[in-house]
Amino acid sequence: MRESVLTLTLGNERETDDLGRALAVAAPADGEELLVTLSGELGAGKSTLARALLRTLGVSATIRSPTYTLVEPYEARGRKLLHFDLYRLGGAEDLEALGYRDLRRGSWIALIEWPERGGHAVGHADLSARIEYFDSGRRIELTANTSVGRQWLLRTRDALPRSIVPPDSVK
Repeated sequence: MRESVLTLTLGNERETDDLGRALAVAAPADGEELLVTLSGELGAGKSTLARALLRTLGVSATIRSPTYTLVEPYEARGRKLLHFDLYRLGGAEDLEALGYRDLRRGSWIALIEWPERGGHAVGHADLSARIEYFDSGRRIELTANTSVGRQWLLRTRDALPRSIVPPDSVK
């Protein structure tokens, strides 16, 4: 599959939430196993994006940042939702020690912050998000790495408020 990219400039936290909601609304149906990686500097908005996505997917419990626990599992609408923060990990061995493979059984969506810390053990992401500081807001580049990811990216673009989607934005 040819790589597909959606680049957005987000002016504030509300627009980051809008993107998280659009990703959730556009997510492939239950039964798919989906991996999303979230990269960027500290404070760039990875957890904000993940929180909005999880809330829209139906998580009604308090959504905690997994900074210290490394993983926060949720269940909503019969689907397992996993939010990882690998910032404190030393490498692939540490990820395996968390039970990463066992956690990803059944129907699941895994959101992984700091995927580079987990190395090859993270696996191949359907969608990769790179968030950077830009002017007074953020720039995010979403890359579809699989055919499922490409369809997800196209549906996400269509679900976004028009105020943050540039024309012809998916290549």
